[in-house]
Amino acid sequence: MKSFTPGPEHAGELRTALGQFTTGVCVVTCATDAGPLGMTVNSFTSVSLNPPLVLWCPAKVSLRHDAFVTAQNYAIHILSHTQRPLAEAFARDGDVFELCDWTTGGHDVPLIQDTTARFECMLENTIDAGDHTVVLGRVTRVTTSDTPPLAFRSGTFGQFVMEDTDSHQS
Repeated sequence: MKSFTPGPEHAGELRTALGQFTTGVCVVTCATDAGPLGMTVNSFTSVSLNPPLVLWCPAKVSLRHDAFVTAQNYAIHILSHTQRPLAEAFARDGDVFELCDWTTGGHDVPLIQDTTARFECMLENTIDAGDHTVVLGRVTRVTTSDTPPLAFRSGTFGQFVMEDTDSHQS
């Protein structure tokens, strides 16, 4: 075990330590004047069931940051384990919708098909948070499937595998 006090001199070590937390992989989409826009994120979490609130955190250095923090409506898609190429593509470029099946939902928000889950949201609030912005959204519609999700840990994509609960019983 190694301990350190976070600071600029330990930024890489902090990133590595944070990367130990396995997350799901999401693509957030919104409509812009230039057309549909997407961004791969892993900073998604639930906040409240009543009212139904979720959040995600785009980096301020992202060229797509301003479009997303000002979008009044957007969708968060939890990618399935088969959608790794889509995650990688939207991480590099916000305009790769030709790589997936999608439709236009309410408020012209692009909705990616065949995901594990999708949360259509209205912007509730944004909060300045260091080098990121916290985007808090009110969920207005949910779509789910039984498809296993894509996972991410330590810079590597993977898949969540269910344990056999019968083998752990005494």
